Amino acid sequence: MKNLAGRWILLILFIGSFQTLIFAQEVKLDSSNLPIVVIETGGQAIPNSPKITASMGIIFNGSGKRNNRTDSFNHFNGIIGVELRGQSSQGLFPMKSYDIELRTSTGIELNQPLLGMPSESDWVLYAPFTDKTLMRNFLAYTLTQQMGRWASRIRYVELIVDNDYKGIYLLMEKIKRGTDRVNISKLQLTDNTGIELTGGYIFSLDKQPNGWFSRFIAPNATSNLYRQFSYVYPKADIITVQQKNYIKSFVDEFENTLAGPDFQHPSKGIRKIADLPSFMDYFIINELSRNVDGYRLSSYFHKNKSSVNDRIVAGPVWDYDLAFRNANYCNGSDPYGWAFRFNYVCPGDGAGLVPFWWERLLMDTAYSASLRCRWEDLRKNVLSEKNINHLIDSIATLTSEARNRHFKRWPVIGQYVWPNPNPIPVSYADEIASLKSWLRARADWIDQNLEDKGACGINQNPNVENPGYRFFPNPFNSRGHLQFQAIESGIITVQINDMLGRAIMKKQYSVFPGNNKIELDTEKLQKGLYFIVITDTQNIVHTIRILKQ
Repeated sequence: MKNLAGRWILLILFIGSFQTLIFAQEVKLDSSNLPIVVIETGGQAIPNSPKITASMGIIFNGSGKRNNRTDSFNHFNGIIGVELRGQSSQGLFPMKSYDIELRTSTGIELNQPLLGMPSESDWVLYAPFTDKTLMRNFLAYTLTQQMGRWASRIRYVELIVDNDYKGIYLLMEKIKRGTDRVNISKLQLTDNTGIELTGGYIFSLDKQPNGWFSRFIAPNATSNLYRQFSYVYPKADIITVQQKNYIKSFVDEFENTLAGPDFQHPSKGIRKIADLPSFMDYFIINELSRNVDGYRLSSYFHKNKSSVNDRIVAGPVWDYDLAFRNANYCNGSDPYGWAFRFNYVCPGDGAGLVPFWWERLLMDTAYSASLRCRWEDLRKNVLSEKNINHLIDSIATLTSEARNRHFKRWPVIGQYVWPNPNPIPVSYADEIASLKSWLRARADWIDQNLEDKGACGINQNPNVENPGYRFFPNPFNSRGHLQFQAIESGIITVQINDMLGRAIMKKQYSVFPGNNKIELDTEKLQKGLYFIVITDTQNIVHTIRILKQ
């Protein structure tokens, strides 16, 4: 055992020396087409926590103009608090990400716009070390913005810390409550009763959680794993007991309703407590990117004051550096397969499993139909191959000059950096070609595997019981009858769907003015819940829920 331990120590020392040999490349930055950010710590080491006081200057002479290292700090020049950010990345990668807080000379938070982004005090300098395209977060956030959701705005910069050139960084907005960020009501420490207590809140699923536990075991978990949530806003160290109890009870109600028998009901079901369009968009961006951390880590949700919106909203999106074919574990690089079914690929993952929400939502036929329609609509523009490739090419062009310095400082092209999948592209051009090719295959797979559940643009709510249509007996055990009043002669279409929205039977019938009764062949149906979807002579859709015993 002693010799084995010694070998591990030698191996660790060897790896550390190897990384130093590979990565310790000094680079001088004289000028750039990108803004230049300079941080001076006065010789202090930047810790994980708490933030140290430092100075920061930004050189930005305007779009299309050169930014020279010798230019004055003309965009920002002041005091900041700075600390390392990230969890696994801090220990794995020599290129570090930073949390930045703008401050006054007396140490008070200072709200100020940076590089055209709205005024705030908290920012992120993200290090795209394992992402050799330098653009996976940019892609996810920009596509989400184009879908009409808030996501962090990004500006590409080059960073120098204490005269050490650090490479290309992404200056990003940090997830935070605010008019120009997560736009929910401000919650005061005194807001502990009544309508004021109801919002706003931001919570998450992530590593190192600090909040309450779900009452539901994650699907296919190898042990009794109950996911734990985290307080994001208000923060865990200031949120009051009443506020903790409120958001816990609200999320408990959300989960209980979603797991309950009436979760599809239009007024009693999940629609009363969840903003389903936001869940659809969140699903789409996580699936398009095949985000191996999706739904389970860096997964944010928020709720506004009940007088504004008394529903849980999925998002904002965050942390896509291991998405878009950049993870060699848990099928993360495959262009096929559903990311939300992570638990069935890696059921013992200790970092966190996906909650039952996403499986259950797809059992809602109206949700599934609307999801497919939303996907098809986005594929015509935002998620078209043309638009995605345009975004990729725009960043490749923007960073073309700075990349020479970046990859000289960090010569990782063609090298394995955790968790890059094989085969590893041997050039930046190959990285881009691989990304485009993978995205094309991924979108095609989703095109083919989001189930077709009928025409888009019609009412597909599965529990809207129309009094003009009645199926009896209900429940039933053999054949049943559909009875209704028609106002004109014509043809109606009757379709029976199962719980997953799959068509079991579809047939057209002639109808006449007055009372009509149609016998439906339901004898061969297995026991369970079904939906009869009727398209009448005026192309209006009616749905009836039926149960075979």
